[in-house]
Formats: sequence, structure tokens, C-alpha cells
Amino acid sequence: MSIEHGERKLEAGVRTDFRNTMDYAGYLNLDQVLTAQAPVSDPAHHDEMLFIIQHQTSELWLKLMIHELRATRDHLDADQPTRAMKTLARVKHILRALTEQWSVLATLTPAEYAEFRSVLGSSSGFQSYQYREIEFLLGNKNASMLRVFESKPEIHAQLEATLHEPTIYDSFLRMLARLGYDIPESVLTRDVTEAWVEHPEIIPVYTKIYEDVDQHWNVYEACETLVDIEDAFQLWRFRHMSTVQRVIGFKTGTGGSSGVAFLRRALELSFFPELTSVRTEIRDLGV
Repeated sequence: MSIEHGERKLEAGVRTDFRNTMDYAGYLNLDQVLTAQAPVSDPAHHDEMLFIIQHQTSELWLKLMIHELRATRDHLDADQPTRAMKTLARVKHILRALTEQWSVLATLTPAEYAEFRSVLGSSSGFQSYQYREIEFLLGNKNASMLRVFESKPEIHAQLEATLHEPTIYDSFLRMLARLGYDIPESVLTRDVTEAWVEHPEIIPVYTKIYEDVDQHWNVYEACETLVDIEDAFQLWRFRHMSTVQRVIGFKTGTGGSSGVAFLRRALELSFFPELTSVRTEIRDLGV
């Protein structure tokens, strides 16, 4: 069917009557989604819509990321590294989308934001409970963060439960142990409510893997996928920090943090530090 008079005609099979069946808007609950943007500036500032949608869409991506990270952990617990790498590949692309999304918010100029920033009160992205759950799942545990959510009992309970669960990395290392790799018992039985810190005793295990990738290909590929996630997460953090700096400079954050300085310190955190350290230990092999 060709274009006629500048129009693409409806095909005969295209459904147009949805009185007795579900349509696109109904499936996606668009009535609720598209009415969830409620600017608080009065009169509503033109750019507040950008600010709201930026963060609402981020939260949707975070919801999917949690879904995929929990599936990843389940696959690792079931000794299915290939399936785990599939879900992590999706997480990597979600992080890429989130990173690119900061470029949209970066179109908000300092002068424009200053015109409605005061109406945000103490609300801050730091209070994103989904972001906190993701950090807990990846290993950046911090029980003191739960205080931020004491006014929301259900959310607090969910985060406290995640705090006591093994991280993705815990599940990965436990899988390696079941596969015969010499992961120390102290690592396998660590207190999972604590933030992950580097365990140098794991590095020889990774060195063995990285110096004979043909022998350990599946595990080697899994290690590099974890490094991909770390890199993607750091790029997202950096883009967040640079966007905030571009828009508000070095002002205090709306939630009371030091702003850019606080975000910059997040770049010093690492989920899988041994996978970085092992690179220094790999012997240069001759051709």
C-alpha cells in the first residue's frame, strides 16, 4: 500500500473499536501515568514539567533495574551464570539510558531552575528509595541510610530486608565457590549487612581466571560483565554530578547535602574492587 495524498491509509485489519477490549492506553494505565505530573510552582513554571518527568522516568528505569538485578541474583544462586549475564546486559543498557537522560535535564539553565527550586522544599533525589535498594543490591550497604525513610514504614521495611540480603557480588562469589574456586570461608560467611570492602585474598582467584581465559571462559566473561556494570554505574554517577554542577554550581542540595561535593564522593565507591585490582596483577605474557 503506497502513500496517497500525503497520508498512510489504515490497513483493513487494523482494529479501531476498543469498546469491549483492552487498548494501548488501558494496558499501560496511561490515565494514571500521564496525570502524575503535578507542578507545585504557582503559576506552574514551564520548566518544572521537565524536572518532574526527568525524575519520574528515572524512577521507572530504576524499577526495571531492581527487577533485573533480583533476577540476576536468582540465576547466580541457581548456578546459571549465562542467564545472569543476560539480565545484567539489560541492566547495562538501562544505565546507558539513564546516563544519556541527564543531557535532557542539562538543558535547564541555572536561571530557569532558580525560578522554581525553592518550591521543592526538602525533596531530593538522595531520598530515592529505589536508588538506595539498587545500591544495597550491588553492595554499597549503609544502615544509616535507613533513617531517611523512617517516615515511610513500608519502604523502610523493604530496604531493611534488602540490607540483610546477600548482594549480587555475594551470590557471584558463592557460585564460584560451588564451582570449585578457592573463595575464603570468611568471605562466604561475611556479614552481608556491611558495605563490601576489598578482600585481597580473592585477587589470586581472579588472577588465575584472567591468566587462562580459555580454561575459565564462562567465569571470565561473567567477571567482565560485572566490570561493565561498575563502569556504567560510575558514568551515570559522574553525569549526575556534572549536571548538578552545571545547574546549581556548588550550592547546598535541597535535601541538605553538600551537593556536588557529596556526589563526587560517590565516585570513590566500588562494588567489585577486586575486579579492578586484579588488572595490576595479571602477568604480561609473550606472544
